[in-house]
Amino acid sequence: MLVDNAVNGDSRVQKAARSMADAGWDVVLLGQSPDRDRHRWTIGAAQVRLVPVVMTLAKRRRDYRRVILPRLFAYRRGGIAHHRRQWVKAWRADLLARRSAEGRRFLIRRAAARVLGRWVGFRHRQLALVEGRRNPDSLPERLRTAMWRALLGDRCWRRLEPYLWDYEFAFGPLVDALEPDLIHANDFRMIGVGARAVHRARGRGRDVKLVWDAHEYLPGIKPRAGYRRWMPAHVAHEREYGRCADAVVTVSQPLAELLHQEHRLPRMPVVVLNAPGGGPPADRAQEKVPDLRELCGIDADTPLLVYSGALAPQRGLATLIESLPQLPGAHAALVVPAPDGWVVGKVLDHAAELGVADRVHPLPYVPHWQIAPFLATADVGVIPIHHWPNHELALITKFMEYAHARLPIVVSDVRTMAAKVRETGQGEVFRAQDTADFVRAARAVLDDPAAYRKAYDDPELLAEWTWDAQAAVLDGVYQGLLADPAKVTAPVTALPDGTVAEEEEPEPGDPAGAAAT
Repeated sequence: MLVDNAVNGDSRVQKAARSMADAGWDVVLLGQSPDRDRHRWTIGAAQVRLVPVVMTLAKRRRDYRRVILPRLFAYRRGGIAHHRRQWVKAWRADLLARRSAEGRRFLIRRAAARVLGRWVGFRHRQLALVEGRRNPDSLPERLRTAMWRALLGDRCWRRLEPYLWDYEFAFGPLVDALEPDLIHANDFRMIGVGARAVHRARGRGRDVKLVWDAHEYLPGIKPRAGYRRWMPAHVAHEREYGRCADAVVTVSQPLAELLHQEHRLPRMPVVVLNAPGGGPPADRAQEKVPDLRELCGIDADTPLLVYSGALAPQRGLATLIESLPQLPGAHAALVVPAPDGWVVGKVLDHAAELGVADRVHPLPYVPHWQIAPFLATADVGVIPIHHWPNHELALITKFMEYAHARLPIVVSDVRTMAAKVRETGQGEVFRAQDTADFVRAARAVLDDPAAYRKAYDDPELLAEWTWDAQAAVLDGVYQGLLADPAKVTAPVTALPDGTVAEEEEPEPGDPAGAAAT
């Protein structure tokens, strides 16, 4: 298994590694070290190895070149250019104010001010040229991106984001040395590493199979501001290597259909939900689950809304914080990867401006097997995410974690999750980025939480959202590839009891076979 993170915090990858090892596979999970050291541990019977990735190619070649002429005259960075321009403007304003008193001396000083102003403006423009080389949204950068896309097509990532090769240099030799029978590449950066390893192995006469696990819809990700080349480069990389996979698994049926269509995959991807479960390792089974309310410093009668997951503007935390002044007495627990980080600091600053900082409680992640009981003492699980293509496609992990904690859910009107909440009655839907409507939905749930928890009395609802059922699907994909690749073409369904059912293959000549093909 290949993943481009440090494994800790990625519950899907951890659960997949452990459950496949429990199913009898010899699993080695290669991840990216957070530092320059190598790390090893185990998840159940699965080995974990973290590898340092040196991002040599993340810096572009032209960033190393010297730009002699502009740098010769350009101001140094740090604000001196703006200071000098303002100083010249001040001098001109002073001259104009004393114009009538100075006579001929005014003409001489005005000429000097003009000369100095042009010199300062020239040096400022030279600094802009130097800075423009570092600005990914500048016109030259946009033209460069368009040129490489037109010339190279799906190979353009080699010029636009060559840092993807750095993953190859770190992981490729290790994969070759392990001589795997099957490579499970997680997400869009690792599909290239996995595909090239398969090609090399087959060139040496070894038949290696490749599974691509697409965690999200890449064009639906919100890239970092100021990186126009990032998205087309990574989409091209994914498109070049995605078709090399012998089987594709993903997190929802709508995403499976998108991948099948956009990458022209020979088979429909198999759905493996991001369902909770997996259980603790044997040596940690007796660990006590932390008390959410105790960590927040509140009693059992205090209304508590909980948000669990990563932080980003599009996750909608601002809506939750802005609702608190209109929900007197209610507290918010934020279970996030870095509760002491600067992003959380900005959230707390926002809460302080609204006078509710004492009711917002940042808390660290807990191990994935503790999430449901940890969250269970809250009153409401909130998912205030904004409308963004990737947010519309799936029941995200926290949705199913809230459900296993038997929490009523307040979710924005993103397509898939809103439809499920309306269908089951397990919560309320509000208009994304509408604080007033969020307050309405939260009040409705807080006034009668038991009415929404009744949805979880249906045993089939939660049975569908268990990792054991999803692990059986993934195991079926592995076995099908190594035993008979044709078996993977049959739709695979997870039954509530965790078993796997495959639809029968149509007989040759059967009209259903033609339709399926």
